[in-house]
Amino acid sequence: MVSNFRLGMYWLSALAIALGFSFTPLATHPADSGEQVIIEQPQPILPLPGRLDRVPVFNSNSPEVVQSEGILLSTFPPTGMITPEAHLNYAFRGRFDIFAHHIAKPPQENDLRTLYLGVLAHNPGDRPVTVDLLQGASYLSQPDAPFIPLPPSQPNPLGRIYAGPGDRVMNDVLRGQRSPELPDQIIIPGGESRLILNLPIPVQNLTPPLNGRSTLIRARSSGPIYLASLGLYAPRDTDQAEQERSPTLDEWQSILKNGALVTPRDRTPSDPEASGPLVYGRVAGVGIGSRWQNPGQTPLTIPESGQRVSYPLSSLVGGTMGTGQIQTAPLVVRYPDTAYAAHGNYGIEYDVFLPLQNNTTQPQTVTVSLQTPIKFDAPAAGLRFYETPPNRIFFRGTVRLHYRDDRGTPQSQFVHLVQRQGEQGPELLRLTLQPGEIRPTRLSFLYPADATPPQVLTIQTLD
Repeated sequence: MVSNFRLGMYWLSALAIALGFSFTPLATHPADSGEQVIIEQPQPILPLPGRLDRVPVFNSNSPEVVQSEGILLSTFPPTGMITPEAHLNYAFRGRFDIFAHHIAKPPQENDLRTLYLGVLAHNPGDRPVTVDLLQGASYLSQPDAPFIPLPPSQPNPLGRIYAGPGDRVMNDVLRGQRSPELPDQIIIPGGESRLILNLPIPVQNLTPPLNGRSTLIRARSSGPIYLASLGLYAPRDTDQAEQERSPTLDEWQSILKNGALVTPRDRTPSDPEASGPLVYGRVAGVGIGSRWQNPGQTPLTIPESGQRVSYPLSSLVGGTMGTGQIQTAPLVVRYPDTAYAAHGNYGIEYDVFLPLQNNTTQPQTVTVSLQTPIKFDAPAAGLRFYETPPNRIFFRGTVRLHYRDDRGTPQSQFVHLVQRQGEQGPELLRLTLQPGEIRPTRLSFLYPADATPPQVLTIQTLD
């Protein structure tokens, strides 16, 4: 297990990193810096089949580091609020997701109060609304999911392998689980509010005093509701001692009505239509799209012997891997100083169906892998990797594979991956397809917080 110091250094370094920032290679050459050798792999890179669904996602990730009480994201109407510009006036109904990822950092040295994260839901109508929490999880970095070193690939059948809260949350939700601290159902009377989440992010006894919490909830509402994510410090006694209780519903409602947006703010993003340096920013708004899927995919002809083809995963502005495909969920409401789109697609499920087809007259062996090439945007002749990837982890999460093995037996496997920037990545699956055979194969994972896009899904036919 890593020390608290190493955890803190991870969070500090993570704040400085903007998003997107085995075979015989055909060519290698020194990197521009003179310190890295780059492997170039000529091959086609094609848009990923499918599209995002239309499920709205409450996406609370800005400011990532919380150093004051207040409003993180509110879709309540602005009427009657002290800070009307903090409320985006968007109602959820039917299926929706809640994603929140924040770090608690003391506003002043030795101010070690516990920060609470609350998610409040309000029913504006006059009849009760039922909110079903279908799946969900919420974990701290300490002690729930510390950032421990893990091998590049290992089986994860029981879900006990993870590093970091984003990794662990997505691991649980991929398996359809709901954490015990989340109720299965909340009934909100007409005109009233209820708490969906009310959990601490403690920093006491940590060196440095930093801690993070990741949350993802899949829900369904029987009627329109408004949502808000809020930050409040633990109540204190008259002698300034921290009370051992979470904030009450009334206290949360008070900060929603009377509070302002949490400060300090994150770095302001650049306009994606403007020229100059690209700054993605952190997300605070409502995205449209919870799941990428391609249920009607036509058969995919496997590459010729010795060749490969790749498809981008979580491609974004400035990082389409030459395909021009932007998979980022668009935002329908957002704050002016936060991201223009849900860059990174944190919490979005990729459910990719691959009906692999061998249209040759000979058996062909194919491999499937997930890789993290060096990011690029303009069309190129192939992918680029570092011969020795730097110690910057760009992906840390569990993927699920459904397929029939070479004996025709249905298989379902969970594999945990850790990949660094520019890493080729090991094969996930190897199959031998008979002449004319179509082998249905499916890859699923939830894009984890703390990961940096894009990645690619690569299919290779062996010699």
